[in-house]
Amino acid sequence: MHGFALLDPVVQHHVVNTLGWPRLRPLQSDAAGPITAGEDALLLAPTAGGKTEAAVFPLLTRMQAQRWDGVSVLYLCPLRALLNNLQPRLDGYASWLGRSARTWHGDVKTSARTRIQRERPDILLTTPESLESMLVSERVDAATLLGGVQAVVIDEVHAFAGDDRGWHLRAVLARIETLLGRRLQRVGMSATVGNPDELLGWLQGGHVTPGRVIAPEAPGAAVIPEITVDSVGSIENAATVIAALHTSEKRLVFVDSRRLAEELAAHLRERGVTTFVSHSSLSAAQRRESEEAFADARDCVIVATSTLELGIDVGDLDRVIQINAPRTVSSFLQRLGRTGRRPGTVRNCLFLGISDDDVLATLGMLACWADGWVEPVVAPPEPRHIAAQQLLAAALQTRRLPLTGWQSGWDPLPLFDDDDGLAVFDYLLDQGFLEHDSGTAFIGPEAEKRFGRKHFMELLAVFTAPPVFTVLAGRQEIGSVETSILTDEVAGPRTLLLAGRSWLVTYIDWQRRRVFVEATTLSGRAKWMSLPDGASFQITRGVREVLLGTEPAGVTLTRRAQATLATVREEYSGRVDAERLVVERDDRGTWRWWTWAGAKANRTLAAAAPGLIVPGQRIATEFVRLHADLAVADIKDLLAELSAVPSWPPPPVDARALNGLKFSAALPPELAAQTLAARSTDTVGAADSVEYPLVYRTS
Repeated sequence: MHGFALLDPVVQHHVVNTLGWPRLRPLQSDAAGPITAGEDALLLAPTAGGKTEAAVFPLLTRMQAQRWDGVSVLYLCPLRALLNNLQPRLDGYASWLGRSARTWHGDVKTSARTRIQRERPDILLTTPESLESMLVSERVDAATLLGGVQAVVIDEVHAFAGDDRGWHLRAVLARIETLLGRRLQRVGMSATVGNPDELLGWLQGGHVTPGRVIAPEAPGAAVIPEITVDSVGSIENAATVIAALHTSEKRLVFVDSRRLAEELAAHLRERGVTTFVSHSSLSAAQRRESEEAFADARDCVIVATSTLELGIDVGDLDRVIQINAPRTVSSFLQRLGRTGRRPGTVRNCLFLGISDDDVLATLGMLACWADGWVEPVVAPPEPRHIAAQQLLAAALQTRRLPLTGWQSGWDPLPLFDDDDGLAVFDYLLDQGFLEHDSGTAFIGPEAEKRFGRKHFMELLAVFTAPPVFTVLAGRQEIGSVETSILTDEVAGPRTLLLAGRSWLVTYIDWQRRRVFVEATTLSGRAKWMSLPDGASFQITRGVREVLLGTEPAGVTLTRRAQATLATVREEYSGRVDAERLVVERDDRGTWRWWTWAGAKANRTLAAAAPGLIVPGQRIATEFVRLHADLAVADIKDLLAELSAVPSWPPPPVDARALNGLKFSAALPPELAAQTLAARSTDTVGAADSVEYPLVYRTS
């Protein structure tokens, strides 16, 4: 049966008469049957592919047919801005049936939350962190507010699944199911992923119930997008190119750091370009103001980090420009999907490489894309710190945890699968994070000390962020900066670059973490500390293929990019071989093994073979340095020994690195170190490098 016929008659009426749609899209039609039947579903389609309607229309149909009452659908997103963007649309759809949709997250005022509890909407849009805060809050009767929930929709599910927020999300849903005594229908939405069946299993949280991946090919999907790569040499030159190209059009420029976003925005404004900025260190008001102004304007640019990669509507977009390469093919597909939405337009992306290596990295990523490869979405391994967080959060929620059988609150999620779960629980008791009496455990003084500020809000966020200072111009909040930019030595006045403008620091309130500024014509400075991991095995091997002569199909290189590619191919000519990996000795006697394996694989090799690979070196994606005193015969023998080892040791973990693992203080130190080590290895890529034939060369 055609999916349209399965929808509630009122929904059908409004699809035709209110939305003016002559028919449903293939995804929407295919999703109607499984979702109205109560099955789990993973909906896959490009950005603006109609995924929201494909999920919501069948759920509204179920809501009417089964007379759901109160909050019956949870709609979860990774970003508050995305929730705010979606709420009017979902409320409009719900109103067709006399229903409503409301938003609950950290920016929603207390009065609005009180009204939600009193006048429960049918659809509640929220984040996993806010959902957990409902469970633990003394001001919220979670059993009443969430007692009618029947289904959960997870938007941009891939953004959760590959991160610790995904473990947290699934654990919170498991606790809600325990609270309600029934399983929730789960519907996830994503753009293209490399392992859809595994992602569906992730979505189902360990339950063995009916579910399916729904990913019909959209009309026009075979149309080749316009992809161009240019080599510009500097961020200033990138601004000059952007200012000159595609004037009168709306351009979204992606960068992969907040510093680059600020610097590029400042250069564009110097060139007279109407420019807006969006990144995570700007205040919510600043981001909203930029995004709304950009949506309504023409002949303008918005410079953004991944904050605009997801499905936030920024109006009719003409062009996407990418500075350097995004870290994954998946991110590229998300960003490419922001264009080509209007009839008569095509998807497009212009890459501007700041350096020769950036151009090379871009082409390596595009080589993977042209081959049809997309990263599989894989949950981070060994989430012991999330297990500790969940035990403490559950103790806050229930006030008392049983000393035995507590694992059942998360069944069937494999969060406490082995002896490590018991070790974490015992450690929390031993260290005073939990106290116990009469067979139950409850929040202890150490948890109060470490996580108790602001009603345990620190406990409810599973990602780590450095301490920040709020930047204020008068009473207006501009955004936030990290401590280092306020403590670095400077010659002359201290200035900041934030929201694409320069600000003179007039006063720092160290105790309240506030920075007061005023606008200035002096040049500002942007700085944030971030240490992203290097490129993956697949993308690094894609770079190698480009050096060996591959040019990604469907990609146009400008003359500058062609010249840059010729230069880097000449530079690396002795370091790549079509059939073998190269072990090279330069004129200073330094051995380099050009593994082209990515940072994690090279880190794994360095840990496994300290007699071969120089310990403590800065790990690159392309090579590792070998001990200078080794002969070729020695290297061959050591590699043979490494190949015969049944299991390789994990890389060492610096104790200081544990500060970057949220809730590591609530773990036995050895388990915290094991978690970090497991997340920094790639044994598959390392093994491939060891087994690959080698050629030995000297400069």
